[in-house]
Amino acid sequence: MKRPEKEAVVAELKAQFADADAIYLTEYRGLTVPQISDLREKLGRDTSYSVAKNTLARIAAKEAGVEGLDDLLTGPIAITFVKGDFIEAAKILRDFAKENKALVIRGGFADGTVYDAEGAKHLADLKSRPELLSQTAGMLKGMLSKAAYTFVALPTKAVRTVDALREKQEKAA
Repeated sequence: MKRPEKEAVVAELKAQFADADAIYLTEYRGLTVPQISDLREKLGRDTSYSVAKNTLARIAAKEAGVEGLDDLLTGPIAITFVKGDFIEAAKILRDFAKENKALVIRGGFADGTVYDAEGAKHLADLKSRPELLSQTAGMLKGMLSKAAYTFVALPTKAVRTVDALREKQEKAA
């Protein structure tokens, strides 16, 4: 590659590094073109899966402010740039790696933290944003139901006590 071409690639990679909410690095050696196409399709529109020269990727990452990926950018690496829910992308990569042993997750970068291979796999075990939101909503609903029951219990108990006293007085009379 000539210098202007390299500068264009670095500029494009820098933009992708800057726009990404998370970055996963995978070793793709041994995957066929249809398998890579299938992976790209599963990852969806908000995610790009591309192969770039490691030296150019290192330069672009540093220029974009992503530090700590130098040790992971060795050998044949494909970079997954994720916009949006990066937990879902981690799950897709993990599941695809289980089906296709040739795909190896090398590490990642999310929320300012660099993850090794195990850390990136642990991200896939986390619950996704919609799951966490629904779980939180369920807990809030439960707490509100308990509070409503507690607020209603005291007046109800008072009414029952007054009614029991009234019945007792009627029987005594």
